[in-house]
Amino acid sequence: MKRDFFTYLKSYSFDPQKIDRIIVSNFLYSNNIHSCKNQLVENLRIHDTDPDFADLKKIITSYSISSIEDLIEVFEFVISPEEKVVTGAVYTPNYIREFIVNNTIEEGKQIDPAFRVWDPACGCSGFLFTVAKRLKEITGKSYSDIYRENLYGLDIQEFSINRSELLLTLAAIVDGEDEENFDFNLHLGNALNFDWNKEIAEFTGFDAIVGNPPYVCSRNIEGESKDLVHNWSVSKSGHPDLYIPFFELGITFLKPNATLGYITMNTFFKSVNGRALREYFRNQKLDMDILDFGAFQVFESKSTYTCICLIKNSPSKKLHYVKLSDTNSLLSDGISFESIAYESLDFEKGWNLQEREILNKIESTGTPFSKKFTSRNGIATLKNDIYIFDPIDENDHFYFLQNGQQYPIEREACVDVINPNKLTQLDSIETIRKKAIFPYQIENGQATITPEEEFRTQYPNAYSYLLSRKEILATRDKGKGKEYDVWYAYGRNQSLENYQFKLFFPHISPSIPNYVINDEPSLLFVNGLAIVGENERELQYLSKIMSSRLFWFYIVNSSKPYGSGYYSLSRNYIKNFGIYNFSDEQIEHLIELSDKNEIDNYLENLYGIDLNPSKRNVQSQPYTLPGRTSQTQPKPVKEYV
Repeated sequence: MKRDFFTYLKSYSFDPQKIDRIIVSNFLYSNNIHSCKNQLVENLRIHDTDPDFADLKKIITSYSISSIEDLIEVFEFVISPEEKVVTGAVYTPNYIREFIVNNTIEEGKQIDPAFRVWDPACGCSGFLFTVAKRLKEITGKSYSDIYRENLYGLDIQEFSINRSELLLTLAAIVDGEDEENFDFNLHLGNALNFDWNKEIAEFTGFDAIVGNPPYVCSRNIEGESKDLVHNWSVSKSGHPDLYIPFFELGITFLKPNATLGYITMNTFFKSVNGRALREYFRNQKLDMDILDFGAFQVFESKSTYTCICLIKNSPSKKLHYVKLSDTNSLLSDGISFESIAYESLDFEKGWNLQEREILNKIESTGTPFSKKFTSRNGIATLKNDIYIFDPIDENDHFYFLQNGQQYPIEREACVDVINPNKLTQLDSIETIRKKAIFPYQIENGQATITPEEEFRTQYPNAYSYLLSRKEILATRDKGKGKEYDVWYAYGRNQSLENYQFKLFFPHISPSIPNYVINDEPSLLFVNGLAIVGENERELQYLSKIMSSRLFWFYIVNSSKPYGSGYYSLSRNYIKNFGIYNFSDEQIEHLIELSDKNEIDNYLENLYGIDLNPSKRNVQSQPYTLPGRTSQTQPKPVKEYV
């Protein structure tokens, strides 16, 4: 029913005020609030004499917005998909908000008019509503006083500030507080350069900071934020996502001994763009608790990999970490963390937060993977459906491509291409071969784009087909196709070179994948990954290592998790795996081994590591979140080995 309602709203209007009018009226009538003193709300009420009353009745019949939680979810939903990409808006479930707020505003905290709580990217203020409830429970103050004295919100979108005022007003009304007007400290602005000294006299910081920093990847950051993000020291490595500077700006505005609570991406543990943030945490050495959800999806209909970070602005030599398999543990009386010294964490390589002793031993063995082997990502046409095809027929001169109609494409204009991501299930590449139109010339193993006149003359059919798709190709990179060397060039120049030997494997996998060695220099690959080399022998013994229990243990405990139990095998997550300094005899012996158990035992013996499940018993050091009242011992979380 909710999905039908959201579908209707999408077709109803894109005017924020019109949408707000029908949502607020739905809430009022669903809660039998037929009149109120508050002018902000009354001005949006749809009366039975209004022309849009029929639309309201139809919507209420489909879906009734009867609770504040429904209201928060609807307000967040009606942000258009395009705006969600730019602003990173997302609905945060109530149990997450309550957990964070309860652990940033502890029982017994002195709440006076100078006690200030801030959400730096408040959206429609779901977090601030939860804070208001918490403060009311602790102090008994009115919502009116809490809004005026204690709550501070900031957002980059004007409609978000408007909806924040509506949400907080309606929350007070349904709780019996109906005022003509409420005074809010809700500000329109960019958190990356907002100056609180201009808004708060004698500003010394906030007593608590809560929120869900925007989920915007680096390539989607727009406007002034694209430049402002680089003004923060934590954004100095890689291509920083928008959530990264929100840690530094939050801590900058946090009073001593006050607590910041975010639910945010967990990718900064290992990512290149998280390196400067990890260094910042090491240098600051603050009292931080990390509750990592791994691959568990907290947010409905959004593929994000998240963690809760509770950071107290007080010195500590250690951070505290736990990996949770679901959100049920948040409801328990105690959570067992592992205490990890900041000095034991390598901010450059990435944080090993679980199975640290074994992972560190693996990484300190021999030579790092990236120093010994060269990995490549697949080609990036940015329009695979135009360049890559499975021929519906062929003859001595042409492959026949079906794309709206049938096109003959010169055989010489094509090369074979595979998708190694299929190797999670398959152990051969023969059934996944396709053809790719290849408008390049190879000289001494290097690829250069074929000049247009030469390409048109030599391969008129392939040229004509691509010309018919020229407008579509121009939309690549958000319409920046004109910046390509030639309009029909691939979107990126990566992995076009010829290599004699390649070891193919998938980008992500739920278990040890299949590894396939190939000796065709011209064979391209799309998606997936490959290790390239000059001789087959080195790839043969590498495939034995990468197929081992030891290597997969490393992946599961150190790489990026995905949904359905998949883990990343990309370059950034395997680069620090230590390759044992094998002798020639040891390499030959490893290559000759065929029994999986023998391979596992042989490698683990060389590394001095025993991964036999029957001999492993991982324990977390008991540590309970400060401020949580409990009469029971901390409960260990589910094993994540």
